[in-house]
Amino acid sequence: MAGYWDIPEGTACPQKAWLLGRLGAGIGLLGSASYIILSPPDTALQAAQRVTTATVTMATLGAVFGATTCLSAQIRDAPDDPLNYFIGGCSSGIILGARAHSFATGTSACVSLGLVAALTKMGKMEGWRFLTPP
Repeated sequence: MAGYWDIPEGTACPQKAWLLGRLGAGIGLLGSASYIILSPPDTALQAAQRVTTATVTMATLGAVFGATTCLSAQIRDAPDDPLNYFIGGCSSGIILGARAHSFATGTSACVSLGLVAALTKMGKMEGWRFLTPP
């Protein structure tokens, strides 16, 4: 994430989407690996399907978030506004709802991911510390 925060808001949208897509793919890979360990599939094909589905879904969410946040900052001409991050998180939540074929999932994911993203941006701007060194 260090490279992501170094890029000014509203610039280099493809690079931001790429960075967050890679991060999402890594998280999806780790999550699917733990899921396979905790709930072993019956066949190797099922394992491959689980890994692929989770990895591609999380990579898509990351890329959509990065691109939407950056484009929102450009369109709105407000690069450091946490609303851009809410919009990016909401768009990722909508993708989850479409994947689940559920309006309720999409709506709740939109609001929750949007709030988490906006709070993350506010915390970054204001220097909030959650884990401090000893």
